[in-house]
Amino acid sequence: MKPEHKINVGDYSITTKIRSLGMCKIPSPLPEASFVTRESIPVYLDGEQLDELNDLPPVAAEFETAGPRATLFFDPPKTKCAVVTCGGLCPGTNDVIRAVVMEAFYKYHVSSFLGIKYGLEGFIAKFKHDVEELTPQKVTHIHQFGGTVLGSSRGPQNPEEIVDALDRMNVSCLFMIGGDGTMRAMQGIVREIELRSLRIAVIGIPKTIDNDINFVGESFGFETAVFKATEAIQCAHTEATGYKNGIGIVKLMGRESGFIAAQATLAMKDVNFVLIPEIPFALHGRRGLLPELAERLKKRSHAVVVIAEGAGQHLTASRNETDPSGNIALADVSDVLRHEIKKYLDAEGLPFSLKYIDPSYIIRSVPANANDKVYCGFLGQNAVHAAMAGKTNTVVAKLKGRYVHLPLELVIRKRRKLNIRSAYWQTVLDSTGQPDLATVGEAASETP
Repeated sequence: MKPEHKINVGDYSITTKIRSLGMCKIPSPLPEASFVTRESIPVYLDGEQLDELNDLPPVAAEFETAGPRATLFFDPPKTKCAVVTCGGLCPGTNDVIRAVVMEAFYKYHVSSFLGIKYGLEGFIAKFKHDVEELTPQKVTHIHQFGGTVLGSSRGPQNPEEIVDALDRMNVSCLFMIGGDGTMRAMQGIVREIELRSLRIAVIGIPKTIDNDINFVGESFGFETAVFKATEAIQCAHTEATGYKNGIGIVKLMGRESGFIAAQATLAMKDVNFVLIPEIPFALHGRRGLLPELAERLKKRSHAVVVIAEGAGQHLTASRNETDPSGNIALADVSDVLRHEIKKYLDAEGLPFSLKYIDPSYIIRSVPANANDKVYCGFLGQNAVHAAMAGKTNTVVAKLKGRYVHLPLELVIRKRRKLNIRSAYWQTVLDSTGQPDLATVGEAASETP
């Protein structure tokens, strides 16, 4: 099977070729030994990357290798860069900002680097946000802190006004750090740049604590988030075992994907039930959560339940509201779950003690751990290499252990979700010992 610069699966086909602003003619200031010698690498993709199915045959594709090139499109001393951070907070964002600034100044000696304040709002004149001049001295210590020194915001902004601002500021390379919504906004910005025939490189650096960006096996900050989540689970277990029929419930982040909940559950062997958005679990009936929870209490006198924030939305009244990013506003299913647990166990005559922990905003606000810091450094450095070589409309990512350039169209095609038919998910279930909970449709068709 010969790898190609195209992915053909079912009814869609996407090229893996990366757009370039033009011929690279400027000699790189980097030492020759560091240059990429192989422009692309073959990667064999399976159902995990393609559409969460295990029975698809492997698809071979070529992806462009990330890293420094011998010749550049931009002349570094005449090049101005800018970086913007969008969406929710995530461990490691400051590390990425530091990495792009340090690489651009110390390796390429660019003329200037701007920090756009408060997300995409920072480009729009009516918000009156200042633009910050970033230097190595200003970013030297920012990796020691969580959050983003540039601030953030949610919601789309007019790509025409964004490109107006880039043109006015004479920015040649824009680095966008954000999740799915940011990557979609990036598409509009690139399209507007192309309509005006401007020479501006736009590079995406994927950021999502939910780990749900397509084709990105693990986003930065995810490992840190899982580690902090295990601390909350440990506290919940301590609370649960401190009382007769104690129940500890931990709500973790994960709007549409249960990766944090699943990984933290694997890390801590104290979880008895894990609920994720990918499975619309049933509360009642045979294999329903409530009867299984009651049975667990009768046998072991305590239980720990981990729930991703997007799980169980089918148990709440449908909502038409959306957040500033255009996502459907989630109902707090933990309220429903606590109410239903109390109602069921009271009816069963089973006394209990329930403790609820939501560490979400603590988790996403902490500094990155050592492994995530290393990862962020590589992402930032490779993003600068890509921009200086005139790459655009691309996302820097780690795929199958290699740093590559992903075409934006591939990244925004869908959101990545946990494959509930995978060996990984079965291992999660084995770790908890929970039964295969009935889904809503199954519960309705079964009789107790």
